[in-house]
Amino acid sequence: MKIWYDACTGKHVRYGAAITERLRQKGHEIIFTLRKHPDTISLAKHLNLKFNVVGEYDPSSKFMRLYKGLLRQVEFCKMFKDEPPNVAISHGSVDLCRVAFGLGVPIISTYDTPHADAVSRLTIPLSDVVVVSKAVPENYLRTYGAKRITTFDGVDEVAWMRNFKPKVTCDFGRPLIIVRQIESRAAYAEGLTTDITEKIAAELTSLGKVVFLARYDRKSRGGLIVPKVFIDSANLASQADLVISAGGTIAREAALAGTPSIVIKIFDGMHVNEYLANKGFPIFIVNPEEAINYAEKYLGRRFDISSLINSLEDPVNIIESIIEKIS
Repeated sequence: MKIWYDACTGKHVRYGAAITERLRQKGHEIIFTLRKHPDTISLAKHLNLKFNVVGEYDPSSKFMRLYKGLLRQVEFCKMFKDEPPNVAISHGSVDLCRVAFGLGVPIISTYDTPHADAVSRLTIPLSDVVVVSKAVPENYLRTYGAKRITTFDGVDEVAWMRNFKPKVTCDFGRPLIIVRQIESRAAYAEGLTTDITEKIAAELTSLGKVVFLARYDRKSRGGLIVPKVFIDSANLASQADLVISAGGTIAREAALAGTPSIVIKIFDGMHVNEYLANKGFPIFIVNPEEAINYAEKYLGRRFDISSLINSLEDPVNIIESIIEKIS
């Protein structure tokens, strides 16, 4: 079958790479699209993906978010005017869902962000199947009109972190602390006035070498190491002595690699992080004022999570099974 995957962020690229590689091995034709967004193109090249860049993300205003999204949808309509795909898959691509729905193409959506209300409203009702960790209460999805929900006992990041081997050795010095900047320009982050991650990163410089992974600019910040070029977050997370973030993908990548991961409690609905913590993974959900104390406590401690990660279910297996039924 012809299968279309659209990636909107770096996580989507990584997840899409795992999904489409499996489906390609099964003989399916893959059309992999992505939008210009911090790290999407660089990561796709890093993973040696064959992809098409369609449009870009512009968070400068609500109008520009909408306008750039509509332009992408028009381009997709042109791409698939004569030969639409048999199945469309994404991790919450509004543009894919709207176009695939309009063309009558079955939609498989993966999902793990109940706090992303706007995206949920625009994708879940149009999806034929939502593949989601059992950590996320089904009532969230039912609220948005989910038709069919398929759960798995794991988290998305298992798809690429099980048996993960770093391609590049980090040489920033030790102890190595990674701080991922909060996603301040996402729709779900509207209303945030301060960047708590940058403040905490500055305070951590007394404990070790702090690499600050900025999202939209790579300007220098006193005392912090701010990479000027793309760096694979999974590589960093697996080799670091500590990772601190507001709870996104890198938090779970670190925990699944045995690296202590501190999640600063800012957004509600981070069920997947709580799920990993309850399973025994080294992921610690704390209030902002507790972050430094937890950093001092867990810095440099490695955790053997091999048996824990092997007990988790790989979502790619679920998606492969759904595709087989459709075909």
